Formats: sequence, structure tokens, C-alpha cells
Amino acid sequence: MPECQNCGSFVTRDYARVFTPTGVDEPRVCPRCDDLVRDGGDVRDARSPR
Repeated sequence: MPECQNCGSFVTRDYARVFTPTGVDEPRVCPRCDDLVRDGGDVRDARSPR
């Protein structure tokens, strides 16, 4: 099963398919990450705590 590269949390295959580039199986950041967020095709530091 895919895992987030940042926090190690489990993500579904559908999430990984939608939010990662072709050929990449594990996302760089997921909704459970407190310190990073997706910003378009990039990843950035979160501006506020979640």
C-alpha cells in the first residue's frame, strides 16, 4: 500500500494515483501532514497549524 513520503501515513491507491505524477507510487505529502501542504504541482511549508 502507498505511504506518504513525509509522514509515513497510509494513503489509498486512488489518492496516490490522483495526487502523484505518472510513475511515482507514493505522494510527497498527504492530508494528514501537519507541516507541509500541496500547492499546485509543488509542496510547501504549511502557513498555519492544522
